Amino acid sequence: MDLSAWQQRLLAFAADREWPPYLNPKNIAMALSVEVAELVECYQWLDPEQARQLTDAEPGRTQVAEEMADVLMYLLHLARETGIDLEAACEAKLKRNAQKYPAP
Repeated sequence: MDLSAWQQRLLAFAADREWPPYLNPKNIAMALSVEVAELVECYQWLDPEQARQLTDAEPGRTQVAEEMADVLMYLLHLARETGIDLEAACEAKLKRNAQKYPAP
């Protein structure tokens, strides 16, 4: 996945709708939290086995996929707005996690 290309595509989509004035880190972070909550709602009250099976069939698969896409798109907007390189951030975080939680 070319994150930079997706960021430009999302920005163009937003620009076509005159949304850029609203795309600031605060608003995006708030919208991101709402989308994460909607993803959580898909799994609310399911037991672990039901949660594992939710995406095996429709409508659960589409519902979860759409919420995950919303989360990713807002995260890409936020990374662009803050100038954070998500690939570099993930590499650095994984390295820190490996040191913090070494394999047995």
